Amino acid sequence: MESGDIAWVLASAALVLFMTPGLAFFYGGMDRQRNVLNMLMMNFWCLLTIPLLWVIVGFSIAGGDFDASWFGGFDAFMLDGIDLSPDGAGQLVTIAFLGMFAVITPALISGAVADRMKFLAWAIFAPVWMLLVFAPVFKWVYGGWLGVRGSLDFAGGTAIHVNAGIAALVAVLILGKRKGWPSRGHPPHSMPLVMIGTGILWFGWFGFNAGSALGANAQAVQAFMNTFLAAAAAGLAWAITERLRDGHFTNLGAASGIVAGLVAITPACGFVSSGSSMLIGLIAGIVCCFAVGLKFKAGYDDALDVVGVHFVGGLVGSLLIGLFADADHFRTWNPEVSHMDGLFYGGGLDLLLEQAIANGATIIYSGVVTALILLALKATIGIRVSDDVEVGGLDLAEHAESAYSDAEVASV
Repeated sequence: MESGDIAWVLASAALVLFMTPGLAFFYGGMDRQRNVLNMLMMNFWCLLTIPLLWVIVGFSIAGGDFDASWFGGFDAFMLDGIDLSPDGAGQLVTIAFLGMFAVITPALISGAVADRMKFLAWAIFAPVWMLLVFAPVFKWVYGGWLGVRGSLDFAGGTAIHVNAGIAALVAVLILGKRKGWPSRGHPPHSMPLVMIGTGILWFGWFGFNAGSALGANAQAVQAFMNTFLAAAAAGLAWAITERLRDGHFTNLGAASGIVAGLVAITPACGFVSSGSSMLIGLIAGIVCCFAVGLKFKAGYDDALDVVGVHFVGGLVGSLLIGLFADADHFRTWNPEVSHMDGLFYGGGLDLLLEQAIANGATIIYSGVVTALILLALKATIGIRVSDDVEVGGLDLAEHAESAYSDAEVASV
């Protein structure tokens, strides 16, 4: 890397790191008052544990042996073999940048299991899931068998959002419903926190997507602009859909739509035109708006809409690559792959098929291994708090703290 590229990737890594506190605010505001600190801690726990594991062994599994198709191996254990001299700065900054993705991916799952998961169980689950699920899937998508086949994922639609989204669905099915759900409503306790979190996420997402070009180049600019447009289009689409359906423009709808658009454009941002990015955002905003309501019909208690936004949004964005990818924007990205154009750009159905295979493989693997991890924890230490703790609030029971000392936390 040139010095300018290193500077941009360093800045992008910091932006992606900032997204995890942003996610904590976003989820914390949506959560109930008596559990907000628990949600913040679930996210910050990923900041405390994942970077260490990433350097020790996570990167080695996810990308250490670039000739391996299924498993990176342990050739880069403790960064063994990595050039740590000034000449190797480009490689080291890439490892740091990717480590920020490893942090936020398990954190995404926390919103689904809000209000009822033991913190000790989460403390074990998050780092184990990163090693056993995130790292192998990341390898498959970037340089592994899925990437070699020709599927495209610029910044993590499949490897991050579909991966974490299906894990969230499995987690809530195993964990069970909250007491009183769905007959008792659980509205956000602080919309200002939700909107602050949304702004931080949108800000950080420019590093998430444009930084994935791994250089200060034209594709980074393209990804930056597409991220901006898709988020705005999705937020607008969700807000208008709510107005037509329910009669109101809501802050929560606008915020959720923005995040849905960011999720959907993530896999596609470096592969599509600006016009296509707006269409992807519009489609994602409408589809995800309706998808969050499926939990009531299907009976799974996804507390903070992780499945409807991240799983569905990531899947929509990834599959739409098969329609909107325009290889004129990225023909040098993977010159060995011939089917880089989407259906609407003369590429036929080949790319769409590869996108479906990549997401299908991720869904199956992530779902099965997530279930095995949680069932093992359930059989040993247990994964759900007692009824008394759930009613009284996890903040006091699990952390001996209260976010609002002058409020009757248990009554909210």
